[in-house]
Amino acid sequence: MTLDTNLKHFSTAAELEEIINSSENVMVCCGRMGPMCVPVYGAMEELQASGDYDNVEFRDMLFDNPEASVIRNLPECSSFRGLPFTVYYKNGKVVKATSSIQSKEQVTEILDEIL
Repeated sequence: MTLDTNLKHFSTAAELEEIINSSENVMVCCGRMGPMCVPVYGAMEELQASGDYDNVEFRDMLFDNPEASVIRNLPECSSFRGLPFTVYYKNGKVVKATSSIQSKEQVTEILDEIL
């Protein structure tokens, strides 16, 4: 099962591992098709389509997928209570993680700051 977005999907932890180790900048939104998640996917889709962040791999992963435990169990996500979990990787390492709804402006601010 995958999310109904225009983003590339991760369905296994191995796929996630492969991309974060082969791409310098990766943004992963791990959630469901709920009211807090959909706006984040939308922001990611817009940013991906804009071409302004061609150096970033924008991906999603279904929160309820057992393989998503690789994100759910990150120390950076341990205090999160709301979906989605959004994780930013640089050179294979987590550099930022957020939870809950975010606007395109908030996502852009993080991308500009850390990636």
